[in-house]
Amino acid sequence: MASAKLRREMNRDRLEADVVAEAVRVFAANGYEGASVAAIAENVGLSKQNLMYYFPSKQALYQRVLDDVLDEWLARMANIAEQDGEPADVLRAYIRAKLAFSREHPLASRVYAMEVISGAPVYGEKIRERVVPLVRKDIDVFKRWIAEGRIAPVNATHLLFAIWAMTQSYADFSTQMKLVLGRGELAAQDFHEAEDTITRMVLAAIQR
Repeated sequence: MASAKLRREMNRDRLEADVVAEAVRVFAANGYEGASVAAIAENVGLSKQNLMYYFPSKQALYQRVLDDVLDEWLARMANIAEQDGEPADVLRAYIRAKLAFSREHPLASRVYAMEVISGAPVYGEKIRERVVPLVRKDIDVFKRWIAEGRIAPVNATHLLFAIWAMTQSYADFSTQMKLVLGRGELAAQDFHEAEDTITRMVLAAIQR
């Protein structure tokens, strides 16, 4: 009996993961308003009614997608607040992690970006609850570094905004980059060169 229950739970987890993965693709392509729950269900081999057993509404599914994006993003953002290493090493690791997210989860990044660009009508409160406190912790780390004379005085808030913009653009605006570069996909080398360029810019901003 216990093993049968475990199998059911594992099957449910796999099915939910398949639904969420397809929902990311559909929301990234069509936005929240243009996304169809029926299309998501069909693409994973479910009826709309069966899908809604797991996710009772389009908003519930969209919320789950954004929760997963934010969980992953915040785990990478925590690099600053949780480390006591040299500022240059901490920031280099932070930039690398943010670029890795853009490379590994481009569609998820675009779903989040589209929500924010539209004014965060569904997810604004979650952003206030979860993102803002962590950013404030990161800013406190910068203030400590400045007070200890380890970095030059810098507006930490706007430096973080700049890092986000530079790293997330490799997911959210990759189409434009590919058009400029004249190829179908960004290559690993593009991300290595982006990491080097962005890191140099950020470290120049904090150099005493």
